[in-house]
Amino acid sequence: MTVSSAPYHHPTPLDTVFEAMSLPAMLERSTRETPDAPFLHFLGRTYSYRQIFEQANAFALGLVEMGIKKGDRVGLFLPNVPIYAAAYYGAMMAGAVVVNFSPLYSVEELSWQVGDSGTRVLVTLDVPELYKTAIKVLDGSALETLVVGSLAEMLPWYKGAALKLLKRSQIADVAYGGEGQPIRRWTDMQGDWYYTLWLEGRVFPLPKVSPEDLALLQYTGGTTGRPKGAMLGHDQLSINAQQVAAINPFGNVRDEVFMGALPFFHVFANTALLNHACVTGASIAMVPRFETKQVLETIQKYRCTGFPGVPTMFQAMLDHPDLFKTDLSSLKVCISGGAPMPGPVHVRFEEVTGVRLVEGYGLTESSGVVSANPYDGTRKRGTIGQLVPGTEVILLDKEHPESLAPEGEPGELAVCGPQVMRGYWNHPESDADTFVERDGKRYLRTGDVARVDADGFLEIVDRIKDMIAVGGFKVFPSVVEDVILEHPAVKEALVIGVPEEYRGEVPRAYVTLKDGAGATAEELAGWLNAKIGKHERVDAVVIRADLPRTIIGKLDRKALRAEVL
Repeated sequence: MTVSSAPYHHPTPLDTVFEAMSLPAMLERSTRETPDAPFLHFLGRTYSYRQIFEQANAFALGLVEMGIKKGDRVGLFLPNVPIYAAAYYGAMMAGAVVVNFSPLYSVEELSWQVGDSGTRVLVTLDVPELYKTAIKVLDGSALETLVVGSLAEMLPWYKGAALKLLKRSQIADVAYGGEGQPIRRWTDMQGDWYYTLWLEGRVFPLPKVSPEDLALLQYTGGTTGRPKGAMLGHDQLSINAQQVAAINPFGNVRDEVFMGALPFFHVFANTALLNHACVTGASIAMVPRFETKQVLETIQKYRCTGFPGVPTMFQAMLDHPDLFKTDLSSLKVCISGGAPMPGPVHVRFEEVTGVRLVEGYGLTESSGVVSANPYDGTRKRGTIGQLVPGTEVILLDKEHPESLAPEGEPGELAVCGPQVMRGYWNHPESDADTFVERDGKRYLRTGDVARVDADGFLEIVDRIKDMIAVGGFKVFPSVVEDVILEHPAVKEALVIGVPEEYRGEVPRAYVTLKDGAGATAEELAGWLNAKIGKHERVDAVVIRADLPRTIIGKLDRKALRAEVL
């Protein structure tokens, strides 16, 4: 049984062809159709499509005024705050390529990716943790300008005033400069453009942005090694947003209110939340970060109808005492992605909440979404569902990817569709290992082993990649290994993912020590965790006399995993 010949249960035909558009054009269309409709709800304050469009347009003009040209890179080092959307679409209006950076990044991680991408401008927030990291990167890299937004100014006036008066320690002391200085206020960066646009209703000329232009660099591990920037075009992102919208069976999508707890810098949220809402005219009730009580309150207050999340979020909801006091009756569906959903969590969540929870699948290189279980009707727990419209897959032989897997056998999942990336930034040589040509089509090798059942549902059964999925974030073992090898006592290191009930997996480091070294496992773990991102932190360091090796003497991560798990 092939995917294409099986009964299809999503409401839009599998062979649907979608319109490619630029993301600024997508925002402009929704703004023109429903200018005063809510786009973002943020901690008690609501931003309309018109407001976000005007802020984005003003930011674009400010970028052009400061010399940003088409194709230049503008980075976002932000949690979920309203200026994320304005900066995201605004940078693209200026013809720039957005680079998403996780707020969890260390100085070293952020510096490396800023340098690799050639980011000229970085947008961040006056939150001490973010600003301290960003200013160190500004001082120690080729980054030219830091644009800093005020959290207090994005809140309702009374919350903003309370933050300034009562919680001053939560606001960074930003060293703003004048004209031409490297640190700029978000509001000053826009100059008088925002007020001109608002008062006169005019749209000023900006570079022409086409669907074929590059829109986003989203860093990921690819199949091996250091993170690479997946090159995603306006066409790929806009189409993937439409593909996600096309599997919604619930009627007028403009009435939907999405729970925005997923971080926007993550490709899943970029597509399933931000661009999905934008292309349909829906709204997002967003929170700066996932905090269970706040999420439950937000769902109830804004009558959220859909909740894309990762398994740890749904587990956290089950564990919170306020779940039973929260009115979840507005929720039509929850969608889990980013990591495998544990079966017991899936069953219990539906039993306790009465809300349907469906599992989906995607990856950075596919703009975010490849497949999902239907929101209504037929679905299968433990599978990643059926393909979103416009997508094709094949299963490749696990040992010989130039050939198809034997009929009825699992194989490496390879994806073809309009949402698949162009390639990796500055790594054209990786195309041979990343893509496979078949029947005149280019398929993306996912590194995941899957099978197709008789009903055309896909199930992930294994993983070729060594990446570790920690609560929806991907951790690259080689990056953590590189850090712990800097410790003077460590001779060799391997990092693998070990099962953990809450986050699915956590990294664990196995090391050997140099002769005469006296470091303890606890000392090494503390030293290592202080130098890496929060999601990369190991649960333990295990000191061993030796580590497994291949026949040619290479450290063998696969053998270690088989030995200890």
